[in-house]
Parts: sequence; C-alpha cells; structure tokens
Amino acid sequence: MSDDVVGCIACDINRGRAPLPGGLVHDTAHWRVEHCIGRLGVGTWIVKPKRHVTGVGDLRDEEAAELGPLLARTSRVAEQLVDCEQVYNELWSHAGSPRGHIHYVIAPVTSEQVARFGKGPNLHAGMFAAEEPLDLDAVEAISERARSIFSAVDR
Repeated sequence: MSDDVVGCIACDINRGRAPLPGGLVHDTAHWRVEHCIGRLGVGTWIVKPKRHVTGVGDLRDEEAAELGPLLARTSRVAEQLVDCEQVYNELWSHAGSPRGHIHYVIAPVTSEQVARFGKGPNLHAGMFAAEEPLDLDAVEAISERARSIFSAVDR
C-alpha cells in the first residue's frame, strides 16, 4: 500500500490537497496533531500517522514508539484547553468501508456534552447527528493556543 493515497481525507490533508481549519498544531517524525474537522466540538484533536496506515498492527516500530507518549501529551494539552470531566482517546479507522487511515480522536468531554448527548459511543453519535457546524474562528484560536503549549514543552 502507498504511503500517500489520493482521495483519503487524512492523506489529502497531510499533503495540502484538502483544507485544515486551524492548521497543523504539532508534529513528530511520524505523527501529526491537528484539530478535528468533524462535529466533535472545539478542542477535539486528531493524532494520525503521516503515512497511510490502516491498522495499528501495520505501524512500524518507530511509529509505535512515538504513539503512546504523543497520545498522553495531546491528552494533557486537551485538558489544559477545555474545562472537561474526561478526555476520550479513541482509535478510528472507518468512514465506511474499506478500512481507512487510522487516527486517534482526543476528545475532551464536558459535563454539558454528557448531559446533552450521553456518555461513551452515544456521545459522539449524538454530536454527529446534531449536525452542528464547527465554529471555525474558535478552531483557529484554540489551535493557536495548542501550538503554544506544544512548543513551550519542546523548548
């Protein structure tokens, strides 16, 4: 399989073929952190491999070695930016079929969201069903704040 698949939204964003509100927030040698483009709320992050990978078992050793620390770090950033009661870390790879580019959704979950949509899988299903568009100005602002937090740790 190719490291870059035209028509894969994750690859298209990685290569600049599709827009990315908020822009790239952080990257490592093998991973990117960016704001979620779906309807999961402002402050929800995507952690995804730079190359097209459709299963965790397909990660190279060096990609896998970076993953755990990056998920933990992104979760801490999410908690700093959003007053939440929990941060979900979810592996997603389907937007239908066949398998898609894996990505972790790092979602700070607020008590207001839980009251409105429920917990666990009901939460995100409800958020998608509500079809509320993202506030792109808020995405830009929180992405800039996240970049500052990531870069402060990198110094």
